[in-house]
Amino acid sequence: MTLQQEIVGNAMQMAVVNLRLGQTVYCEAGKFLFKTTNVTMETRLSGPSGGGGGGQQSGMGGMLRQAVGTAMQAGQRALAGESLAFQYFTSTGGEGTVGFAGVLPGEMRALELDGTRAWFAEKDAFVAAESTVQFGIAFQGGRTGRSGGEGFVLEKFTGHGTVIIAGAGNFIDLNPADFGGRVEVDTGCVVAFEEGIQYGVQRIGGLNRQGLMNAVFGGEGLSLATLEGNGRVILQSLTIESLANALRKAQGGDKQGPTGGLFSTSAG
Repeated sequence: MTLQQEIVGNAMQMAVVNLRLGQTVYCEAGKFLFKTTNVTMETRLSGPSGGGGGGQQSGMGGMLRQAVGTAMQAGQRALAGESLAFQYFTSTGGEGTVGFAGVLPGEMRALELDGTRAWFAEKDAFVAAESTVQFGIAFQGGRTGRSGGEGFVLEKFTGHGTVIIAGAGNFIDLNPADFGGRVEVDTGCVVAFEEGIQYGVQRIGGLNRQGLMNAVFGGEGLSLATLEGNGRVILQSLTIESLANALRKAQGGDKQGPTGGLFSTSAG
């Protein structure tokens, strides 16, 4: 059954979730805002499919497998730079209400999973989900990152139910199939995309005069993200890097100068 939720606000949106009796929703640590008193809160290291989110396994072997599974989940999230723990909220006395938000000024979106397609999202996009939605980490490297010389860490959502994500600025929805099957975007603009979309990286031009001009003066660095196929893609209008640069400039610590991109440095 679809999670009953409403996304409210404008420049900094939040999701207000109404829970039925016994219904559970979980979030990444740091995304919780408020709850009614009839909603319990529990912090766990395991995701909803990792033993700690379901029944306890009996016997020494079962307990050991559960502990190892939880440790592997937590270690994988730590390696990806994600929060180690999840917070679980369950309504215990009639209907309850919980509020969640992202960490940057921008939009939120509720995605409905029907079990046929997974969704992938950028790091830190996850806000909250029903306990019937499984959270995982997808390490995209090898073929995906070879053109740009880098790999990517994505959040992966599978199962049935509602997952809520957040991004910076305004969202733009598109399908690469409507644009000849392929779009190229700033690597920081990708928020989420459906399974079936091929996500890769390519260099901007070659090691020639124009390629170096793009990298040095264009503000994009050396790579662009590529999205190919037929499916839903969500982009954001504000990147974390551009927001950080604007804040440094406002504080008088802008080291970017006229060259942008490749030679920009952080304030120190």
